[in-house]
Amino acid sequence: MSTTEKAGRRQASAPDTFLIRTSGAGNGNGGQGQSFWAKIVSAFAMFRNRKSIAGLAILGFFVLVAIFADVLAPFSPTQIDNSARLQPPSAAHWLGTTHIGEDVLSQVIHGTRGVIVVGFLAALIATVIAITVGVIAGYLSGWKSEALSALTNVFLVIPGLPLIIIVASMFEDPPLVLIAAVLGLTGWAWGARVLRAQTMSLRNRDFVQAARANGEPLRRIITVEMLPNLMALIAASFVGTVTAAILGLTTLSYIGVIPVTTYNWGTILNWASAQGAFGQNQWWWYLPPGLCIAAIGVALSLINFGIDEYVNPRLRSAGERARAMKKKGLNVNDAVTAVRTTDVAVPAAENKK
Repeated sequence: MSTTEKAGRRQASAPDTFLIRTSGAGNGNGGQGQSFWAKIVSAFAMFRNRKSIAGLAILGFFVLVAIFADVLAPFSPTQIDNSARLQPPSAAHWLGTTHIGEDVLSQVIHGTRGVIVVGFLAALIATVIAITVGVIAGYLSGWKSEALSALTNVFLVIPGLPLIIIVASMFEDPPLVLIAAVLGLTGWAWGARVLRAQTMSLRNRDFVQAARANGEPLRRIITVEMLPNLMALIAASFVGTVTAAILGLTTLSYIGVIPVTTYNWGTILNWASAQGAFGQNQWWWYLPPGLCIAAIGVALSLINFGIDEYVNPRLRSAGERARAMKKKGLNVNDAVTAVRTTDVAVPAAENKK
C-alpha cells in the first residue's frame, strides 16, 4: 500500500475536527480592539437623547465659563468701586455691586471655576474608587468579596459633612483640591454597592464565562468585557457625585467653613446673608448665584434622567414610541390613537348594481 493511500485512510477514519476562533484571535489585537471600542461607542449612546443633550449643553456652558473666567469677567472679583456700592444692575455693572462696590457678575463668573473644579475632581476620585472596589468585590467571591463589601458599608455610615468641617478647621486656608479629595473619599460607597450588585450579575453571563474559559487575565475581563456593560451605571454614579459635591461645596461655603477668600457661589451667598441682602431685598446680590446653583442642578438632573431612560427598557421603549408618534403627527397624550384611513376602490360588480 502506498503512502498516499495510507494517509487517505487515516484521514477518512479520523473524527471531524473544528477550529473555534475566539474574538481575540486573528490579526494580533485587532479583533479585541475593534470589539472593545464598539462596546464603548454603544455604551455612550445614553447621551444621545434630548434630555441628556440639553443637560450636557447647560453643563458645557458652565465649563466654558469656568475655563475662560479671566476673559469673560469684566472686573476682578476683589476690585472695589467706591462710587458704586450696593448698586442695582446697570450698564457698568450688569449684576450690580456688593456693599463695598465689588462687581457681582465678576464674582459669579470666577466662582464658577471653584464649583466645577471641586465637583468634577471629587466625582472623578469617587468614581475611580467605586469602580475599583465595586467591580472587584462583585467579580471575586469568598472572604475577599466580603472584606471589600464590609469596607463599603463602613464608608456608607461615615458622615461626610462633619468630616469635611473637621478637616477644613485644621487648615487656615484649605485648598479646593483638599476639599474635593475629602468629598470624593466620602462619596464613593453608594456607587460601589450598585456596581458590585451589577457585576455579580454579569460574572455569570456567557461572554464572561467564555473569556474566563479562554484563559483571559482578570484585568482584560474587567476592562474589556465588564466595564463597557457597566458604563451607564458608572455615568449615573459620576453625575450623582458631581451633584453631591457641588451642593456640599456651596453648603460649606455658605455656613462659613471654607474661607470667604475662596470664591464660589456659596461664598457669594455667605457675604450676601452676612450683610443683610435677603432682608433688604438686594436681589441682584443673592439671586444670580442661587440661579446658577439651580441651573447646574437641572443640567445634572437632565443628564441623569437621560441615562435612566437609556438604562430602563420601559422608559426607553416609551420614549422611542412617543418620538415615533410625534413624527407622524399624532398626539402622545390621546387616549385613543388616530387611525389613518385610505379610500378603497368599490368593486365593479357593486358599481353595476
